[in-house]
Amino acid sequence: MRTLKQLALLVLLFLAFLFFTISSYAKSVSSDISDNFFRLHILANSNSEEDQKLKLKVRNEILKYMETLSYDGLQKSDAINLTIDNLENFKEIAINTIKSEGYDYPVNLEIGNFYFPTKEYGNISLPAGYYDALKINIGKAEGNNWWCSLFPPLCFVDISSGVIDESSKETLNENLTDDEFDIITNDNQTVKLKFKLVEMFSK
Repeated sequence: MRTLKQLALLVLLFLAFLFFTISSYAKSVSSDISDNFFRLHILANSNSEEDQKLKLKVRNEILKYMETLSYDGLQKSDAINLTIDNLENFKEIAINTIKSEGYDYPVNLEIGNFYFPTKEYGNISLPAGYYDALKINIGKAEGNNWWCSLFPPLCFVDISSGVIDESSKETLNENLTDDEFDIITNDNQTVKLKFKLVEMFSK
């Protein structure tokens, strides 16, 4: 009887150790991935076809201006500071675009650390978790959002083909460990399991 109790205790200790190890790994990877991204999110007023089209027009004008600022070669903190310095310009561009389309929605911009569900961008996937981001809220901001990454700078990549090109992948790889890079770019079964673990413990 004593042997069975000892065996049960050993099993429980092993399971507790395994849970702690997996949890620590997943939380570390989730934190490191989120720490290496600065995201741009543009939220539509609603999910109506008109509001979603308006969101994309705002996106186009914002990105057109952002291209003149050149986010390439910056560190994350520099990208955030550059964004902060241009917040009023972004807001003015969004408001003017909205007005030119015949709407009078207010625009609210905020930079902070926000929780986001799993998101796909081209052929990369970011696990759910907390990320630093610039949010541009149009009107009630109750519609689906469009997102990209200001750091690493992926906002200016053409994703119409659904594929992030190799140079952009290299930029990602420079800012992540090999394991983290595989988790967001690879879709084999082992990596998918890691991705799910990261998502689970990020919550």
